[in-house]
Amino acid sequence: MEFNWSILGWIAGLIFVYVFGLVEGRGKGYKKRKAEEEQEKRQQPPPQPQTITVDDPGLLRIKNENGALVLDLDGARVSPIALLPEQRKRLVEILNIMRPWLDASQKPIATMATPLAPSQPKPVPVQTAAPPLRSQPTPQPSTPRPAIIPPEDRPSAPANSIVTQIDTILQEQLKGSALEERGVFLTQSAEGGVIVFVGLTRYHGVDEVPDPEIKAAIRAAIKVWEDKYTPGL
Repeated sequence: MEFNWSILGWIAGLIFVYVFGLVEGRGKGYKKRKAEEEQEKRQQPPPQPQTITVDDPGLLRIKNENGALVLDLDGARVSPIALLPEQRKRLVEILNIMRPWLDASQKPIATMATPLAPSQPKPVPVQTAAPPLRSQPTPQPSTPRPAIIPPEDRPSAPANSIVTQIDTILQEQLKGSALEERGVFLTQSAEGGVIVFVGLTRYHGVDEVPDPEIKAAIRAAIKVWEDKYTPGL
């Protein structure tokens, strides 16, 4: 029996055409997908730069976090139950800066002018003897009280410091005097120097105080302290 090589040739040709078509189709499909992906990339808008907002806490900020109030002082979180002396002093200074806004008087609200009634003929007045005029006392303008720092909010020096001892003597001497309402008190700087407060104004040293009466009262308190703690020196 002879093998028919022509049939084998036809079968091999069909297999070759099938495999070639399959490979060619996959190649065209891959190229088509790549072209579509490139087209989609060109159509997509370029990414926009993101703006980063920097949080500026300022000098003093109170926030509500999960129903609890927290305090940021100079950009740092502080604890109300463990407030350091320098943090308390800084907080008092910021509150003193805000005090002029709290003490400022409100401006009167301008009222609308009411329309004038139509003019009526005035009756002719009858000449009568005028009663003698009584001199009225001239009202004296009230002097506004100067803004001062309450004693509980004043920055204090260490209890055993010389500045604290002199300030204690000064406050005793100012009681009942005209200077008591001026809010004069002494405290200590970070370098150990003397700071004088007159109301909301701070002076670095007794010599910077322009009021001679206040300066004399402070020097009198210093003299009492010297006689008490350094007698004979």
